[in-house]
Amino acid sequence: MITIISSTNRPGSSTLKVAKFYQEQLQLRGIEAGILSLSDLPADLIRTDLYGKRSQEFEAIQDVVSKTDKFIFIIPEYNGSFPGVLKVFIDACDFPQSFYNKKAALVGISSGKYGNVRGIDHFTGVCHYMHINVMSLKLHISSIHKEMDADDHLIKADTLKYVAEQLDKFVEF
Repeated sequence: MITIISSTNRPGSSTLKVAKFYQEQLQLRGIEAGILSLSDLPADLIRTDLYGKRSQEFEAIQDVVSKTDKFIFIIPEYNGSFPGVLKVFIDACDFPQSFYNKKAALVGISSGKYGNVRGIDHFTGVCHYMHINVMSLKLHISSIHKEMDADDHLIKADTLKYVAEQLDKFVEF
């Protein structure tokens, strides 16, 4: 099972739009993938689901994570790194079995010109600690507001080429 993680809880985010685009591209390849948006996390996650506690609301999310073999993390740049809510989400999941020896592709996005290079590097370190096998081809999509059309599709030819390459390799990964 493939799950695409929209790695922010910001409403109406470009991150979720990119996650949906990736989902569509996988569907065109005949592959089903679910989306887990961190905007769907319980509002009181920090109180209810850390340090061995588990709410009913998070149990459904944990079930998705447990059943997933491959993840695609779409990660926006927040203050030169990845969003704190992504780290809290990972900390709330059962450790180590939630991610241990599973596979992941990483996609950084930003409104600036570097496509969250630093945040993807930071998150790669977290993935290695958790024994997630990270695919070597990582994408960094900069100026995300210029990359999408009114229908929330990526439109730049070079970006589309690299997304296709990443997805083709991920399917085989």
